[in-house]
Amino acid sequence: MLTYDTYQLKVQEFGFINNIYLIVDKTTKETFIVDPSWNYSAVFNFIDKLDVKINGVLLTHSHIDHVYMVDRLIKKFENIKVYMSDIECRYYKYSMNNLKRLQDGDIIKLGETDVTCILTPGHTKGSMCYLLQESLFTGDTIFSEGCGMCTSLGGDARDMYYSIQKIKQIVGPNVRIYAGHSYGGQQGETLMEVSKSNIYFQIDDIARFVAFRNREGQSKLYKFT
Repeated sequence: MLTYDTYQLKVQEFGFINNIYLIVDKTTKETFIVDPSWNYSAVFNFIDKLDVKINGVLLTHSHIDHVYMVDRLIKKFENIKVYMSDIECRYYKYSMNNLKRLQDGDIIKLGETDVTCILTPGHTKGSMCYLLQESLFTGDTIFSEGCGMCTSLGGDARDMYYSIQKIKQIVGPNVRIYAGHSYGGQQGETLMEVSKSNIYFQIDDIARFVAFRNREGQSKLYKFT
């Protein structure tokens, strides 16, 4: 039996369009917010509408468009915990009140719901995905349409290749993918569906993968093919 509900809120600021997710434990109404980016009023109104208790923030990585609202959330909801991978915190010197540093394979409890932390570097040095019974929150590691850029500080296309292979090995085919951004595809597609349409899941040779992800002449930052 599924122990949680998932809610998505699409927000925009500074030219970025981001997906924020709320994971709500069905029994306790305890709630995690995934990658709180923009639009305080929309987020707080959404929380009030759902009538849930905010317990923590899950951060997939430290880029500003995924962490922008964390300070405001801490001020509004005292004692909430902020989760990020230890590698990400150390490499980018990310620090914050109530910060809990995570290791690969750690399990966080949210009421009766387990959240498994999967280290998936590539977009950043310590990017992390969060796996639940039927959901994987991927930040900028993978999208329905492709994978995150690997050319910013700490990014590495080789790491991205291995992270995608790791996801293919340990995440079930019917688990639904929830990414930090949308580029035409729908959130909540299963891993099986994503694997069939996402070219980066179909390249099994690391040299080809790296050459393709880092190829020159890409007309848009997130033009994946």
